[in-house]
Formats: sequence, C-alpha cells, structure tokens
Amino acid sequence: MLQSVETRQLAGVHGGFNYLSFYTAGQLQEDELLRSRRDGVSFLRASPQAADAQRAGGRPKQRDTMSDCFDCKNCNESLYGRKYIQVEDNPHCIPCYDRLYAKTCQECKEIIGHNAKELFYEDRHYHEHCFRCFRCDRSLADEPFTSQDDALVCSDCFCNEFSSKCVACDKTVMPGSRMLEYGGSAWHEDCFVCHGCEKPIGAEAFIPDNNNYYCVPCYEGRFAPQCSHCKKALTKGGVTYKEEVWHKECFLCTGCKTPLAGQPFTSQGDSPYCVKCFSSLYAKKCAGCNTAITGFGDGKYVSFEDRQWHQPCFKCSRCSVSLVGSGFFPDRDQILCTDCNNDD
Repeated sequence: MLQSVETRQLAGVHGGFNYLSFYTAGQLQEDELLRSRRDGVSFLRASPQAADAQRAGGRPKQRDTMSDCFDCKNCNESLYGRKYIQVEDNPHCIPCYDRLYAKTCQECKEIIGHNAKELFYEDRHYHEHCFRCFRCDRSLADEPFTSQDDALVCSDCFCNEFSSKCVACDKTVMPGSRMLEYGGSAWHEDCFVCHGCEKPIGAEAFIPDNNNYYCVPCYEGRFAPQCSHCKKALTKGGVTYKEEVWHKECFLCTGCKTPLAGQPFTSQGDSPYCVKCFSSLYAKKCAGCNTAITGFGDGKYVSFEDRQWHQPCFKCSRCSVSLVGSGFFPDRDQILCTDCNNDD
C-alpha cells in the first residue's frame, strides 16, 4: 500500500504515498556536543593541565567531574582530545562505534557511518544517495514513494505501471483521487458523465446503452417505452400484451382491478379480464354443469344449436356415456346415446 512522509496518509484508490525525511547523525565539531537520532556524539577536550601532563609523558589529571581513566569501552584507547559516542553511558571511539553499531545500507550493503545522512523505512536503512527509485533511479529523499516487492518506486513510475487510466480522458487516476469503476473500466469521478445532459453521474443510478451511459431521467425521456395505463416510462420488467406495455402493477383486470401479471387472464375486445370477472360477465354456461365455459384448462367444448358443453360434460343424460365423437339424439333438454334412444 502506498504510504506518505511525516507519515501523512492520503486516502485514495491505491492508498497514500510516503514522504521520508532524512536526518544526519552529525557533522562532528570540536566545540560542541552533537546528538544523533540513535546516540550522542561527543568531543572531549582535555584541560590545559591534562595537555601539559600528556606532553610531559604523564597521565592527565581530570577535573573533579572526570574520572582518572576515560577510555573507549571497546578498544580501551584513551578518548582525551578525541571524538566519541556514548552508548548506554559507555563511551566508544568513532571507529569502534561504526564497526559495532552503525547500520548497513539496504541497497549497497555498506556501513552507514556515524556522520553520513541516513534514511530509514520499515526497519530498512539507506544512505541518502542509495535511497532511489528502482525503475527511474531518481532520488526519493523528500519525495513520495511506495514499495513493490521490497523495491522502492517513485509515485510517477508506480502510477504509470499500476494505476488505472480513465477511459474518458485517458489520463492516470492518481492515488488519493476518487475513481468510479464499471464493467472493467475506470473513470475519474468528474469524467463519468451522462451522455444526454453531460452532468456527472457520480454514485447515482444510471443505465448503460451500448458504450454510453445515461442518468435515469435522460434515459427515460429518450428511450423508455410508456406504460399504456399510467403513461410513465417503463425502465425494467413490465408486461407486453397486444403490442402494448404496462408496468406489472398497472396491468389490471378491467372488472375488479386485480393485478394480472403472472395470473391467467383473457380479454373481451381490447380489455383484459381475470377468469372470475370474465366468467361472470361474458362466458357461456355449460348445459351440463351450468358453470362458465372459459377456455382455460383443456379449453375444449362442444356446441350444438344454442347450447354448449364442456367436453367432459357432453354425455348421455341417462347412462352418462361420453358422446364426444359419437352420434347422439337430442330429446328436449336432454341428449341421449343411440342405445338409450332405442330403448324408448
């Protein structure tokens, strides 16, 4: 994830870049006490009396605040008149300090001396001149950068290789900026606009049409069919009947106003009816069972003169044998098979 210097986090598509400021362990000077981020670097001056004693071949006498022996903790060499660094209250000469405590540069694998400019990132340490982009070799000191497989990469190289490009303006969608994605493509937030009104769509609903995108009002005004009942745009679903369209909630029985979507229905002229309303208003009655002949179910019926029968109801009035496909004899309100008619 991209990070930032002074640890500023910039929220965005890929995260925030890091800006890393370097520090200098110290340019050692003979007249002042220097401090590094790790340890203190000091210079101890001998008193005039100590210098005279050294020239005379004797050991220097210290002030009351100094011990008689002030040597490097590691090599035991005297530190009088020399630069030294304290480590846990133990003085070390500069060569010993660099050998024992100096960090190793992640890039060149050389020691980072006490007076070198050192940068560190995620427990890795670098010389200032080694802290560079892996791809373009530019210095990353005080520059935004990220890390890819432990290699340092500047923001420009990262964006060119890993960031998405806006399909509208063909420019990189920079980390920290808002991006919209749809169908495998990416847009700057301000570039994703309605093809009709050219206003940014943002997080609002939209409708794709080929390679164009429309806000809902523009799409409805341009392309959506109108419901035959309410005359409003039909954007999804709906019912088509006799080359006209309805919202599902608008396709109602002409009689009882019950929604007909997903239900069996028929029509009288151009008006749709549910089975119940059509049966009570328009359907013929079966001469056998006296219920409506609606055409639903198997839909077959028999008609003779001014009477109709459901096919299962068309049977001999006496013996109940089916008369479908057979000869029969009408007898006033009855119909008889040949055998029953001959019995008379």
